[in-house]
Amino acid sequence: MSNKKEHVCPVERAGHLDSGIRRWVQNPEKILRPYIEEGMTVLDMGCGPGFFSIDMAQMVGKFGRVIAADLQEGMLQKVRDKIKGTELEKRITLHQCGKNKIDVSAQVDFVLLFYMVHEISNKEAFFSEIETILKPGGQVLMVEPPFHVSKSAFQEMVRKARDVGFINIEGPNVLFSKTMVLKKKEK
Repeated sequence: MSNKKEHVCPVERAGHLDSGIRRWVQNPEKILRPYIEEGMTVLDMGCGPGFFSIDMAQMVGKFGRVIAADLQEGMLQKVRDKIKGTELEKRITLHQCGKNKIDVSAQVDFVLLFYMVHEISNKEAFFSEIETILKPGGQVLMVEPPFHVSKSAFQEMVRKARDVGFINIEGPNVLFSKTMVLKKKEK
């Protein structure tokens, strides 16, 4: 899901994505609690080492499900190692995406796109596929880093999401980030 100009965060840098300092600055519970309820099926797209996936699995409860999706098997292995032997193994489904396709067949209530949309070369196709995965009325939280994504580039991402049918709603305040909530129209 990347092109020559963009890059995917390498597995070797996964430790930077999973630090205690990050948990303090970008607390998954505070960021995601308004969007995730018990029993939901949620997609953590570009899950990396599972920084958000673990908290999402606790939020959806024992009857919910998290699909932790990433392009890199090495990132999924890091999540697998974290949840091995815990109750979260039953709640988290690991999914390796294709280079240009998410390829998830489940319908989900919520999608997290945290610091990863800028890595996608064909954003129109990406948002279109997200729209087909999301249940009517479902929401997407898109969060992008300002050091990789300019204001105009972020506005272009939002426009592309609107072009496939999403309604955009102002996102939450996330330190050092640009945010937007995208909602799929009710049928």
